[in-house]
Amino acid sequence: PNGRVEERSKGTPQGGVISPVLANLFMHYAFDKWMERTHPDKPFARYADDGVIHCRTLEEARLLLESLKTRMEECKLELHPEKTRIVYCKDAKRKDEYPNTSFDFLGYTFRVRSCKDRNGRIFYSFTPAVSEQAKKAMRQKIRRMRLQTKSYLSIEELSERINPVIRGWINYYGHFRRFEMYTVLSRLNKALVQWVRNKYKKRRGLTKAGKWLEALARREPHLFVHWTMGIFYSAG
Repeated sequence: PNGRVEERSKGTPQGGVISPVLANLFMHYAFDKWMERTHPDKPFARYADDGVIHCRTLEEARLLLESLKTRMEECKLELHPEKTRIVYCKDAKRKDEYPNTSFDFLGYTFRVRSCKDRNGRIFYSFTPAVSEQAKKAMRQKIRRMRLQTKSYLSIEELSERINPVIRGWINYYGHFRRFEMYTVLSRLNKALVQWVRNKYKKRRGLTKAGKWLEALARREPHLFVHWTMGIFYSAG
């Protein structure tokens, strides 16, 4: 602080390679093993310092929350005051009212959604889909790609550069309600149209560039990963 070097006797350096490893090891005993020992009937999932615990009743959840607070204090930790909350998982059978009915975990938002069964009938289920925060991060990534400035690349070279990123998104977020990614991948198509406009003088107009890209997508759908999902640019 204030430009002075201060020697620390506790903790690990922020951003250090060993820090997340030690933190995960600590949480393994402070939380995972404690849960297995004291609450073996409650399934849970944890990644780093973020976790979800499943309870059957509201009373059970409240008792566990108090027990968890005590455990964290024993380990010189504290629960995040805003992120730590009890959530009611509404669906077709659970229809009670509760202030919190959704939560985010590992880039997914879990909440009640309308679904279709094999016969096309609508029902409601508590399911995950890519979160708004994750979609925002992907849109920011697309902007940082600055595809419009890569006109020196061929379309094949461009696809080689960005397909690994797109494939990673789809492989991770596409496991549940893949169509929820449509708006993000459509944004990518718009960025590709801007690339076309800068690449070809004869296609500087938005309509001409859009029609060229749409025709290419239908002719060579495997050029970009999201095109294989049928997400093309529509020139109208």
